[in-house]
Amino acid sequence: MKQHNKIQMSEAFQLGAVLAVIGGFLDAYSYLLRGGVFANAQTGNIVLLGISLQKGKWQGAVHYAIPILAFAAGVIVVEIIKKYFKQYPKIHWRQIIVMMEAVLICLVALIPSGDLDMMANVIISFVCAMQVETFRKVHGNAYATTMCTGNLRSGMEILFKYSQTKDRELRNKSLKYFGIILFFIIGAALGTAAGRILSHNAILICSALLLVVFFMMFMETKKIK
Repeated sequence: MKQHNKIQMSEAFQLGAVLAVIGGFLDAYSYLLRGGVFANAQTGNIVLLGISLQKGKWQGAVHYAIPILAFAAGVIVVEIIKKYFKQYPKIHWRQIIVMMEAVLICLVALIPSGDLDMMANVIISFVCAMQVETFRKVHGNAYATTMCTGNLRSGMEILFKYSQTKDRELRNKSLKYFGIILFFIIGAALGTAAGRILSHNAILICSALLLVVFFMMFMETKKIK
């Protein structure tokens, strides 16, 4: 007999899918419209920082170091909010983070492309850090909505285990990882298309999607065992 157990909406696949669309969108947006910087996963920026340092391009090094520091600051801010608002009865601390993200993204839209791209990338990196630190699981499984490497590794590992055991639960887990990756790709494609039409204002789409996430978190969801 199937048992239905309530889980937090923050761990629901539907919410993770929306967040992955936002993650893919922001990565495409920051790279294509804000000076070729990866605002989501900082690995690319860290590599480019190392290359700039080796070549003695100090201005370039600063260009890549600032988003890295902004990302680190975003993680700290989430932990502070979690500490002081985790027991707040009227609203979930994760919803506070989501609303902060939505407001900050609106600020990015007000920053014109060009000389102020660094400021925009700092804010985007800060937002991405908040998101990846706040939403870390889908149905109890660790995942990320602003990068894909870990999701791909986990998905393939679980898929291999399924091929050996034929356990349907493992198959479903792997499909959730690949689903999150698919929605990330959709977000990147959407960000590219929207950027061509709306230029730097395209990021407002992410703000609208974050409002969807905010209201989704008032809902309840269930998982089936």
